Amino acid sequence: MNGVRFPDGKKDRQWRVALFQGVLPFKHSRVMPDILAGVTLAAMTIPQAMGYTKIAGMPVVTGLYTLLLPIVAFAVFGASRYLVVAADSATAVILAVGVSPLAAVASPKYVALVSMVALMTAGCLLVARLLRVGFLADFLSRTVLIGFLTGVGLQVSIAMLGEMLGITVRSTRTMGQLWTVLQGLPQLRWPTLAVSAGVVVVIFGSRRLALRLPGALLAVVGAIVLSAVADFAGHGIALIGPVTGGLPRLSLPDVSWGEMTALLPIAGACFVIIVAQSSATARAYAMRHHQSLNENRDLLGLCAADAAAGLSGTFVVNGSPTQTAMMETSGGSSQIAHLATAATVALVLLFLTETLRFLPICVLGAIVFVVAVRLVDVSGLRTLRRNSPTEFNLAVVTAAAVVFLGVEHGILLALVLSLLQHVRHGYRPNTAVILSDPDEHWRMEPVTPGKMIEPGLVMYWFGADLYYANANHFVEQAHLLVNQSPTPVRWLIIDAGAITTIDFSAGRALHELQQDLAKQGVVLALTRVSTNLREDLNRLELTKGIGTNRMFVSRRDCLAAYERANNIQPSIS
Repeated sequence: MNGVRFPDGKKDRQWRVALFQGVLPFKHSRVMPDILAGVTLAAMTIPQAMGYTKIAGMPVVTGLYTLLLPIVAFAVFGASRYLVVAADSATAVILAVGVSPLAAVASPKYVALVSMVALMTAGCLLVARLLRVGFLADFLSRTVLIGFLTGVGLQVSIAMLGEMLGITVRSTRTMGQLWTVLQGLPQLRWPTLAVSAGVVVVIFGSRRLALRLPGALLAVVGAIVLSAVADFAGHGIALIGPVTGGLPRLSLPDVSWGEMTALLPIAGACFVIIVAQSSATARAYAMRHHQSLNENRDLLGLCAADAAAGLSGTFVVNGSPTQTAMMETSGGSSQIAHLATAATVALVLLFLTETLRFLPICVLGAIVFVVAVRLVDVSGLRTLRRNSPTEFNLAVVTAAAVVFLGVEHGILLALVLSLLQHVRHGYRPNTAVILSDPDEHWRMEPVTPGKMIEPGLVMYWFGADLYYANANHFVEQAHLLVNQSPTPVRWLIIDAGAITTIDFSAGRALHELQQDLAKQGVVLALTRVSTNLREDLNRLELTKGIGTNRMFVSRRDCLAAYERANNIQPSIS
């Protein structure tokens, strides 16, 4: 389905808003499994979403609203087939800290302010889409994603221990939660632990019987029935309690311009978390299932989802790694599952909120705990440790940052570490001296003075684009090859096969190198010069100094020119 066209930098300066990309095309054989996965996802996420309302300071029913229109909006406008948009602990904490000083928690004014934050966040996401900042996801390497999901798995599993054991945990930090649980072990509630253990057994047992059997759904239904019949509340097992029913009403939040100014930093913080976390999660599952990723279209979907959240009186939604893992575990493979989740939530809001009050809170904790444990990528970490210890360390640091600092800081650190890793490769790239070989024709050897492809001819290969940070290293090695050579150097040839661009600072360094070598009677030449590099050399006014007759397309042409200039018998035919 196609819609309005907008500018997007293509040749015709147009692109089409293709709707339902996370749904179409679909296989008829997958429709029923996706619908079943959506119902299962609803059963698992409804209690969790209501739990997030406590963190955000919102009325309980607004947690259900996050699973209704926002999910439908992302399914319509987003592209990822797996990413689930839902309430999130990180953004919930930001809302609680930022909005609570402005109005009484859970009051109508508080709800209006929080809903406006969602609309303002949607505006930021729309600007990000127009500026096409989805490329930021490209800086999240597979290594970082392994560490990120592992960290999220550890963080969430620790956060669920309190609910599973019946221990009250008030800390929002992972280590604080773990310490509280350890201190509270003597007071754990055995009936609560028994129910939690039963849920875990049902989930794992159902998977052994049949991979697609909805163990979590069976656990939720069974727990509700047993809770009502056996009076779980009378045995000290905490229940969710009464939930207000009915569908949300669409309206603009009643917020003044002055209040919106105060909300802007809160919306900005939510925006950063949403872009980083959603990109990381969508990319991780796209890689896992060998699917293409359209980051900018997902930004549009997230924008629509948060706009729907703001208009329906609920709070900011985000791409959730936990709920996405739940959907995958339940057997979902497209946004059809998400639409089924929204339909299920609508039915619950209309007819089943009375039933939800019997659901034990520990059941939710046990379900989320199982999903979180599966996020810990032990196999991926083992492979990294075996194949690339350095990248294994990067994954471990990323996981530790998520656990100790939180998801939001962990993602930002992961982005920084990925960029630093890339910069490190460009700052000190691989270099070599090119030599000829009767059998292999060309070969690369370590940069060592005295190694020549012909008497008086040194060919130096630099394995990265030339820019301000690595220009000094480039010049130092060039001088090393000339000045410390045991025999005189006549020509220094730069093999520019890996140099596609050169910036102003590096251009000045190359110009100075050429002048220094000319004073020593050494010719500086370039070979394997690409069209883009030649344009940069022309723009930086370097072509005249080097000379067009000293810039070659191939190594063979360069070597032939040197032999002609020095009356040397050709060595390579």
